[in-house]
Amino acid sequence: MLIKTTAAHEPLSSEITPRRVYLNRRAALAGLGLVATSPLALAQAAPGGGKLPKLPGGRSAVPGSLVMDKLTSYSDATSYNNFYEFGTDKADPAANAHTLKPRPWTVSVEGECAKPGRYDLDALLKLAPMEERVYRLRCVEGWSMVIPWVGYSLAELIKKAEPTSKAKYVEFTTLADRSQMPGLRSGVLDWPYVEGLRIDEAMHPLALLAFGMYGEVLPNQNGAPLRLVTPWKYGFKSAKSIVKIRFVEKQPVSSWEHSAPQEYGFYSNVNPSVAHPRWSQATERRIGEDGLFAKKRPTLMFNGYEAQVGQLYAGMDLKRNF
Repeated sequence: MLIKTTAAHEPLSSEITPRRVYLNRRAALAGLGLVATSPLALAQAAPGGGKLPKLPGGRSAVPGSLVMDKLTSYSDATSYNNFYEFGTDKADPAANAHTLKPRPWTVSVEGECAKPGRYDLDALLKLAPMEERVYRLRCVEGWSMVIPWVGYSLAELIKKAEPTSKAKYVEFTTLADRSQMPGLRSGVLDWPYVEGLRIDEAMHPLALLAFGMYGEVLPNQNGAPLRLVTPWKYGFKSAKSIVKIRFVEKQPVSSWEHSAPQEYGFYSNVNPSVAHPRWSQATERRIGEDGLFAKKRPTLMFNGYEAQVGQLYAGMDLKRNF
């Protein structure tokens, strides 16, 4: 994501995936390879955990929203996570996020908009029809997944708020409650976690406000009860457990950008030609296909969504605007 390298800090425990990463867990859903059916049928073939309420979605018509890659198993997608509010180890969110209370929940919509407001979760669930989206997820650490999400385009909520001409960016703030999130006691980041998008990025149909995955509501460790999913950007751009959406005129400073600006930029688009200061971004390891001798796969520009989102960055220097 960056060209220049300053003095490197010691990597956090979850910045580079540990070698002990779930080497033999693909057998459970081995039958979920590519099939000669629609991507939606493929997504629906992947069972959830069976313990959370169902959240079905209709077939999405958004171009690029239903990739045909083999799905990551539910068990891997819900047990190998970055959610530092619950700990920095990959297994910490699944172990600790039971303390999160996803109901009652409200999201404040404010800033440069004509119709600010506070939405409870039920109102958000009814705001637009739920859709199934099968997206690639690429982590800045060099691993990836393929996940069937349930939600609707973030643009649906943005249109309800009616941003003014001053709204150039959208800032997302996530929950920071020490009574629910033991990881907040650490000094890894300044809390609450903050992320941002340019307004045209936020309005892009692929930018998803997700309420579920694998046909069920979001598990706590995956960002319950609602999160952002921007599949052409590195995973940390997709804020979890959102409590505030604010329209602003000036570019917000995201949490990782504030913590390590020499390593993490505002845009954070997946770009295999721009290395992180401490590792290459040219290849990735797909979780569930990561045996000792498995070959890494090449990383695609914009995570494979270049045809859909490339025009957002026409004329930009993507090495400088990392």
